[in-house]
Amino acid sequence: MTFPPIREELAGIEPYGAPQLDVPVQLNVNENPYGPSPSCVADIAAAVAAAAASLNRYPDREFVALRAALADYLSRDAPIVPDMVWAANGSNEVMLQLLQAFGGPGRTALSFAPTYSMYPEYARDTNTEWVAGQRESDFSLDLEKARALVEEVRPSVVLLPSPNNPTGTALPPEAIGALCEAVGEAGIVVVDEAYGEFRRAGVPSALESLADHRNLVVTRTMSKAFAGAGLRLGYLAADPAICDAIRVVRLPYHLSAVTQAAALAALRHTDELLGNVAALREERDVTVTWLREQGLVVADSDANYALFGTFEDRHAVWQGLLDRGVLIRETGPDGWLRVSIGTPAEMDAFKKALLEVIR
Repeated sequence: MTFPPIREELAGIEPYGAPQLDVPVQLNVNENPYGPSPSCVADIAAAVAAAAASLNRYPDREFVALRAALADYLSRDAPIVPDMVWAANGSNEVMLQLLQAFGGPGRTALSFAPTYSMYPEYARDTNTEWVAGQRESDFSLDLEKARALVEEVRPSVVLLPSPNNPTGTALPPEAIGALCEAVGEAGIVVVDEAYGEFRRAGVPSALESLADHRNLVVTRTMSKAFAGAGLRLGYLAADPAICDAIRVVRLPYHLSAVTQAAALAALRHTDELLGNVAALREERDVTVTWLREQGLVVADSDANYALFGTFEDRHAVWQGLLDRGVLIRETGPDGWLRVSIGTPAEMDAFKKALLEVIR
């Protein structure tokens, strides 16, 4: 027997993570390139300092004030009350808690590939069977095929990123509704809107469907639109009964007083932080158009990134960009690459490097 005595199914597995390399232009993990303003930073610092004065006490384990603030923010898209909101350390922990509560031995989680690469890891970590159907060539869902797979598998959890990671494709409301009805109350349908604020005008949020489907869960994060990747605050909106179920599996005091204080301070600057989203959407659309003008195939994107290709040797293209100081992501189906949307200067550097590589 080898040491340490790790679970057999975990032996030899490399931990998840994108390359973290010190290069001038980093466009590989879908971060917001615009940091918070000095006034926002000062507000966060003051809030954290105030919280530090009582760090000898445990934080509010129900984080009532934060849930109220998040509900108020989400109510821009649909009526949401605090009892419908749950939060954790990043949307990753939110997803893991959902699988802990609704997955497990003898239960199945379903998604449709290409999909977020962490989903099968959440399933593995909770001993939940993992099944992946397939999206169409344009990365949309064939609803008849999707419903048939749901009827065959009878999943306890369906995971639907929208906009999809890594493709950027958003799901129409009818697709979400059809899958909620197909799953029924024997399971939950999780629409992962980590990039929801970047969707194009006229593309609705799944939050608008919550009132019609009590088995629907919509997740969000402060990592992207709120420029809070280092904050680690993800959250969801769902029927209060789903939030209560998650409370059973959450760790005690899982959200620190510092995290709660920083998140509340950031939410006080919502309009300012979201002010950069419009610029990033515009830069995304310009980038998609430019890539297509170079003869490349680009998936329609409602996120802050673009999936493009196709290349016979995508790793060679990725390496060529890296050699020129530009780091993007080698992910998605074979032949495709994904670039996060950065500042105009960063995107100019990406375009210049890409032209040198492909020509």
